[in-house]
Amino acid sequence: MTQARGTIKELTFESKELGESLTILIYLPATFSPLYKYHLLIAQDGKDYFQLGRIARVADELLENHEIENLIIVGIPYQNVHDRRKKYHPDGEQNQAYIRFLAHELVPYLDKEFPTFHMGMGRVLIGDSLAATVSLLTAAKYPNIFGKVILQSPMVDEKVLEAVEQHPDPSLLSVYHIIGKGETKVKTTNGQVQDFLTPNRKLHQLFKEKKFSVFYEEFDGEHTWKYWQPDLKRALKYMF
Repeated sequence: MTQARGTIKELTFESKELGESLTILIYLPATFSPLYKYHLLIAQDGKDYFQLGRIARVADELLENHEIENLIIVGIPYQNVHDRRKKYHPDGEQNQAYIRFLAHELVPYLDKEFPTFHMGMGRVLIGDSLAATVSLLTAAKYPNIFGKVILQSPMVDEKVLEAVEQHPDPSLLSVYHIIGKGETKVKTTNGQVQDFLTPNRKLHQLFKEKKFSVFYEEFDGEHTWKYWQPDLKRALKYMF
């Protein structure tokens, strides 16, 4: 029996916050029907999640085996590394605008166009590296809009720790968090080499102290899709 495959469509989204039009990828499950309600999974590094992460195929398989609940996956691609840093990095000049775009433009649009659950726990943000960073910052800033976040090797700095520290209600956020034991010398987009592991351990301690609902694992490996891709199945099962 061949596996039923969902469809992926592209749409153009005009963002006032960012002052640009974005190409957005939307995955609808094979059994999609407007009669059902769907969880939302919003992926930063959207194209990477579909191409390198093969997230649509992972979802197809899990849905067919009834291992996860109904979901729609929305991927937001970046244009290039400079665009990515500008939007995803806590110090990026468009970081705040991007976070507002997710909360105030994208979510209302998706809620209007698709039969989604209109609550924080029905929306999950996912990202790898800087894409995980901006996902976490967004969930911290809008606790009632985004109730779940999947962090694959996030870049963690003081601003990230502070955002988590100031989260008004840890009971509103469920976290899935992985980091590689080999992520001690990560080459970042600006050419620097950073230790990702130590700050991620700090972040995990903070999640625990503040009593967030959190899944945490340190895997044997580095900062690459070779490790993030196989982890997706467990991440989706955990969250959905």
